Amino acid sequence: MADSTAPAPPTEEVAKLHLDEVTGERVSKSELKKRQKQRQKEAEKAAKAANAPPKTSSKPKNAAGEEETDLNPNQYHEIRSRHINELLKNPETNPYPHKFQVTYDETKFAEEFGHLKSGETAEDKEIRIAGRIYNKRSLSSKLIFYDIRTAADTVSIGTQLQVVCQAQVVKEGSPSFEKQHENIRRGDVIGIIGYAGRTNPKNRLAEGKEGDLSVFATEIVLLSPCLHMLPSVRFPFSDAEQRARMRYLDMLWNDRSRQVLWQRSRMVRYIRDFFHERRFIEVETPMMHAIAGGATALPFITHHNDLDIDMYMRVAPELFLKKMIVGQFGKVFELGKNFRNEGVDLTHNPEFTSCEFYWAYADVYDVMKLTEELVSSLVKELTGSYKTTFTTQHGETYKVNWEAPWRKVEMIPELEKATGEKFPPYEELHTEETNQFLQKLCKKMNVECTPPLTNARMIDKLTGEFIESTCINPTFILEHPQMMSPLAKYHRSKKGLCERFEAFVCKKEIANAYTELNNPFDQRLRFEEQARQKAQGDDEAQLIDESFLNALEYGLPPTGGWGLGIDRLAMFITDNYAIREVLPFPFLREEKQGTKEKSAAELVGIQPLPEEGIPHK
Repeated sequence: MADSTAPAPPTEEVAKLHLDEVTGERVSKSELKKRQKQRQKEAEKAAKAANAPPKTSSKPKNAAGEEETDLNPNQYHEIRSRHINELLKNPETNPYPHKFQVTYDETKFAEEFGHLKSGETAEDKEIRIAGRIYNKRSLSSKLIFYDIRTAADTVSIGTQLQVVCQAQVVKEGSPSFEKQHENIRRGDVIGIIGYAGRTNPKNRLAEGKEGDLSVFATEIVLLSPCLHMLPSVRFPFSDAEQRARMRYLDMLWNDRSRQVLWQRSRMVRYIRDFFHERRFIEVETPMMHAIAGGATALPFITHHNDLDIDMYMRVAPELFLKKMIVGQFGKVFELGKNFRNEGVDLTHNPEFTSCEFYWAYADVYDVMKLTEELVSSLVKELTGSYKTTFTTQHGETYKVNWEAPWRKVEMIPELEKATGEKFPPYEELHTEETNQFLQKLCKKMNVECTPPLTNARMIDKLTGEFIESTCINPTFILEHPQMMSPLAKYHRSKKGLCERFEAFVCKKEIANAYTELNNPFDQRLRFEEQARQKAQGDDEAQLIDESFLNALEYGLPPTGGWGLGIDRLAMFITDNYAIREVLPFPFLREEKQGTKEKSAAELVGIQPLPEEGIPHK
């Protein structure tokens, strides 16, 4: 199987590239002309070959007539589609069977049969496995080798195996060797019945090396043909945009893409087990809300037809989870999707996965310890070490040490140190006078903050410039001003601040936590302040949620709450600076319409079935 390392990211030069309509890649103008000339030569060669008399060959006959080396991807697709459609017309050659019984765990293959010597086999144990062909080598009409990879599961990202097919070992009663193999191509999914063994190559024996551990097939069954040509050195699959749009092929072809998503799955499972072991209850809360709340973010709006009302896709599950604490659930957590109608960039996707937990009778300092314990142990479990590396889009490499204890930074004192300016008293950080101070400070420090210039937005911008930029190793930024945190409890000894932290790694936020505000009187005032910020033009400010305020009046115990971005953490653990690499199917802007390749059904002239005419209710 070809090496499949992750390709380089797109750059600003992409804008100067041109679309190769055959491969879907964006290439330079000169490269495009070169390819077009080469394809014209190939087409002329193919036409000449088609008119030439047939040649005799000692190589095995190709029943479908499609040799990858002689065709471009479009030609291959058309010929293969027509051939498979012909197979479908005969029940005996159906290339899409309903079932193949897999009975062997291929992850144990090397361990169980690694003791075999060159030329030895274990014919007493039948092996039934399935996988996809990544390479096919026909050495003669009676000997074929397949390199296959099995599908990923919780144990591995897939096992690579060599399958040896010899005409003399085909079992009596099975289809002939030629019938079994004449319709199989690279990329096909096949079922294999056989036994373990080790090849006996003379050249390796002379060097004192053992043959390859392989599955010796007594029968091969085509389970699902691949109608397209797989990537190759001649037709590579490396363009980042193309990989994102054809994510299924990216996962199929690039081992690293599959490895990243496999690691993400392990990460989610570890987090879920971590909370279960500590007696947290996993719950599910609504995805559609009458009021967008729980986080400072711009929501997506949808419409409920039957009720004829607009609803908001949730930006966070926080308010519902705190209602569960009111309802006598002491420890709850939720892993799920949130939706924020914001920008799409290297670290943001409109829909993203978070984990939030709420812990009755705990505070932000308890949550801080739990965060260190969870994330540090998670990194050690997934990577085998507390130390990882992360490379930015600019090629800068960070050495990250996740081991506890983490660095802790108080927000306002650190900003005073960075700017050389004394901030107003904490209890005055929300005033108009402080607003004027912050505007002057931003101008002095050459920090540009987009309108509206609220106190919260300017402090947040200054924090990003002078504190977040120092957070390579995991760092807690503590004690935010109250007006930046409408759902956090006021600080027990520093009036004007609240008990909150944000956890940063590699200059990006991964977690946010508070001692939760459980005072319904104070919470109403905070919501009203948010309403004033919205009136000033801050679309991300929260609305007043009367249902939540009413729940608080029944008594929310002292509670610690926390939210973690699953996607962002996966980026840092797997060393990917682009969020799209850790999402199975990331959000993509609309693709520009070019020449659309015909589908297999269109190529073979499949007609749609007539509609039954059932009226829609």
